[in-house]
Amino acid sequence: MENKFNMIKNNNRLLIIVVTVAFLLLIPFIAMQYTEEVSWNLSDFVVAGVLLLGTGLLCELVIRKVNQKGLRIVICVALLTILLLLWAELAVGILGTPLSGH
Repeated sequence: MENKFNMIKNNNRLLIIVVTVAFLLLIPFIAMQYTEEVSWNLSDFVVAGVLLLGTGLLCELVIRKVNQKGLRIVICVALLTILLLLWAELAVGILGTPLSGH
């Protein structure tokens, strides 16, 4: 019974990740309807979706596989930091790499 409960709980976390990514992608989509300041094309949505979903799924994998709570937190914070740095680089080129969107 407990194993079944854990499986349902894990699936709920996956559902939460997917819904959160969809909600975050809705923000620029809705903003595009009201302002010219936000101008995303399909590839922007695909890249953002892959980055967000990939980071969420990697954090889920860490939560499932790493037993030490402190290590889990450190790895997930590192993953989120990498996501934010990559996002900023793609958006405005803070690091000046060839990935720069500026």
